[in-house]
Order: sequence, then C-alpha cells, then structure tokens
Amino acid sequence: METSGLAEWRFGAANPALEAASRQSIRSLVRRVYDCLDTSDPRPVAPFGHGDPSAFACFRTAAAAAEAVAAAVLSGKHSRYSPAAGVADARSAVAAYLSRELPYELAAGDVVLTAGCNHAIEIMMAVLASPGANVLLPRPGYPTYEARAALCGLEFRHFDLVPEKGWEVDLDGLVAVADERTVAMVIVNPSNPCGSVYSHDHLAKIAETARKLGVLVISDEVYGHCGFGSKPFVFYYIFSPMGVFGETAPVVTLGGISKRWMVPGWRLGWIAASDPKGALRGQQVIQSIISYCGISVDPVTFVQGAIPQIIANTDEAFFENAMNVMREAAEICYQKLNDIDCTTCPHKPEGSMVVMVKLDLSCLDGIDDDVDFCTKVAREESVVICPGSGQGMKDWLRITFAVDRSLLEDGLERVKSFCIRHAKAKEVN
Repeated sequence: METSGLAEWRFGAANPALEAASRQSIRSLVRRVYDCLDTSDPRPVAPFGHGDPSAFACFRTAAAAAEAVAAAVLSGKHSRYSPAAGVADARSAVAAYLSRELPYELAAGDVVLTAGCNHAIEIMMAVLASPGANVLLPRPGYPTYEARAALCGLEFRHFDLVPEKGWEVDLDGLVAVADERTVAMVIVNPSNPCGSVYSHDHLAKIAETARKLGVLVISDEVYGHCGFGSKPFVFYYIFSPMGVFGETAPVVTLGGISKRWMVPGWRLGWIAASDPKGALRGQQVIQSIISYCGISVDPVTFVQGAIPQIIANTDEAFFENAMNVMREAAEICYQKLNDIDCTTCPHKPEGSMVVMVKLDLSCLDGIDDDVDFCTKVAREESVVICPGSGQGMKDWLRITFAVDRSLLEDGLERVKSFCIRHAKAKEVN
C-alpha cells in the first residue's frame, strides 16, 4: 500500500511511570504468580494471594445488604449521575456510622464517597502531589500507595514497622525520613499486610508525632472492625480508629464496605475528615478532594442509594459470625505456618485478613528468594501466595487466610509438603 507522504504513527509509546506503577500493584504481583500455575493439576487452586473472601459461602455478605441493593435498583430512584462528593443521604449515613466510635460528630460535609478504597488512595495521592512534596509510607505496606504516588509524581519515603513489637511504627525512624516538604504519613490499621491492630496508646503517639512534624495522618481503615485478637478495633476508649485523635493532628480516614460487608466488587468507599480544628478545610484539602472527584469516576449510584439501609439493617450477628470464622482461620494459618521449618509468623494476626510470614531460605535447596518460592509453589502445589518483596520485604510472604476452612488447611499442607520436598539435606556428623 502506498504510504508516501504520510506521517509515521506517533502514538503507542509506553508511559514509563505507568509501567513502573503497574508493576507495584498487588494485582500485578499475584497475576504473575497465577501465570505459573500448572493447569493440568486437578487440585483446586488455594488462593492465598489477595483478600477477596466473597468467593466462599462462609464469607457471604449479609442478606440485609443484598436486599438493600436490590431495593435501591428496583426503586428506579438511583439511576442518575451522582454529585461529585456523593449522594447526600449516603454521605450522612456514613458520617453517622463513623461517628459511633468518635468523641465528636462528623457531618455529611466531612465525607466524600469513592469508588472503593483504592479510588480513595488515588484521590489522596493526587491531591497531595504539589511540586516537591513527599509522603511517608509504611514498610511493609499496601503497594497501591507507592503505585499511585509514583504515577502522579509524588515522592514517597518509607518508615519501618517493627515485627518484634507487633508491627508498630518505628516512630524515631519515621521522624528521621521526614523533612520540611513532608505533607502526610500513612498508616494502615488494622494492618494489611501484617494482620496487626494498633493500641490506643500507639495511635496517640502517632498523632503526637504528626503534630510535631506538621503533617496530616492518612489512616487506611478499610479493614476497620475486622479485629478478632486481643485488641478489638472498636471502643475508642480502649482501641480506636485514628480519627479519635483529630484534635491532636488532622486525620483523613479511608474506608469502605468491601471488607466488613465482604463485598469488594460493590466498589463503595469513602474519605472522611476528622478535623475538629478545621486545619484541613483551612488548607483547602477537602475542596481539593471534591475537585478531583469532579474529574474522576463515581461510586455506583444505586449502591450509594442502598448505603443507609445497608448500615441500618445489617444485624450485629452477621459481623460477629464473620469475625468468629476469621479468628478460626487466623488461628489455623498461624499454627500451620509455624509448624513448617522454613516459615515463621513473628506476630499472630489480630485483624484484617492477611499475615506476613518470614522465609528462612537457609532451610531450602534451590530457592533463590521469595519470588522464586511463590512461583515454584504455584507450579508444583497450585497454591498462590503474594511475594513479600512487593510490600518492600524481601524473603517474606504475604498470605491471605480469608479462605474456606478446608481449602485453607489443604493449601497450607501443600506448602508444608513443598518445603519438605525442597529442604536441604541435613549434614551427618
């Protein structure tokens, strides 16, 4: 075909920032492990790589929640576009829900609804990305923060969580990496990926540190109320959401219904400002969040329409049963992993649906690192595990235990068999 005089196509060049960001996502990490599965293996895949319990009957959402969504669809009242910050009644319902554990009341204007908690992360990283600014992120952490920060040109720095102290924040280390351009710190509580729940006293110290630095706290509480150990997340006078300390330092809470109601596919999250002294509004942070929402996607309107009834009508027994199942799964996971010579859980999970596990490669033959371990256990045992290096922890594993009990036990036994098969031969004296 004659192309004389026509310009070459100018599109198609890869975006380096997008490629770098996508490599850091949980989905990308887990997909690469799934690609290693032996499709001829007749055993069911043990999906320990990401936190989506909705596939299992034991974690099915409350009937009241499903009925509320169905009623919202059938009403015909929730098919229109949503306002940028969300439907007013839904914002009010979320504000009242969050206020239950706070020493002051949130208003609807303190809440912005998002298309899931990942969307909330996207918004906050974009809003904070002023020229030269940086944010402090936990290590290990949730890599979507790094991915979203990188994509919008926001510098991020890491502070460590200390496994020997229940994955508490190394506050001295946090202060050491901050400077005059630091604008925010992120905590994830209950923790993904560590399975820890912070005490009231530790959260108070985090707030005091934030105030000394002059930064806001982004508190990722998508696993809020998913606590089942010795430190329940609720009851702010014992263990609290971070917003309790909004008087000390401004807090932006990220949350949603995906984990507590076991409905990640419904994509309904929120950003809530715990800011009784008005620092966030004074600095135009809330307005910037709403402005970003005006050029972004909206959460599904009929799910927003259902939120007041989802919150009001879900029986407490549903949550209690879900946490009982999760507690049992966490116990099974902890005991079985500590029964494997090459794996150690330094801290028994007390919340969320995940746990960090230390690999001892000195016990294994032919395993180079955590990525090699995960790809080979997928190929040989049809078990999918997320490499810890994706959370900044080389030679660790991130394991999700929100799985049907029989598959959880079977999958962990396969991991044990893999480790026995690849164990180094013991020297004979």
